[in-house]
Amino acid sequence: MRTRADITRQIDLAAGNVTVDEAGYLTDPDTWNEDFARLVANEEGIEIQPEHWEVIAFMRAYLDDHGIAADARFVLKDLAEKHETTKEGARKRMFALFPYGYVKQACKMAGMRQPRAWSTG
Repeated sequence: MRTRADITRQIDLAAGNVTVDEAGYLTDPDTWNEDFARLVANEEGIEIQPEHWEVIAFMRAYLDDHGIAADARFVLKDLAEKHETTKEGARKRMFALFPYGYVKQACKMAGMRQPRAWSTG
């Protein structure tokens, strides 16, 4: 279930202030910065590695190019191509990077708005 957009809070970061909804997703993806990704990673118990940044960079570029958040299948395709693996291999890698799922962790870290659909990829 999607959270109510009218319940927000401000987070002060060194790189600037951001506003999040009650589930912790940015209300404006344009305010995203790496400090926010690190904050979310810390809250989720993820130690950010270069491969996390690759996924986040793909997601941010997709948002810039298309104006919407990337569906998990596009991220999986990118992972498969970059790491020369199968779709299943990419799916396993995604869940190794983001063990609680694409929406809960990857989308939030990349500064996407909370998705309407809760697909785990």
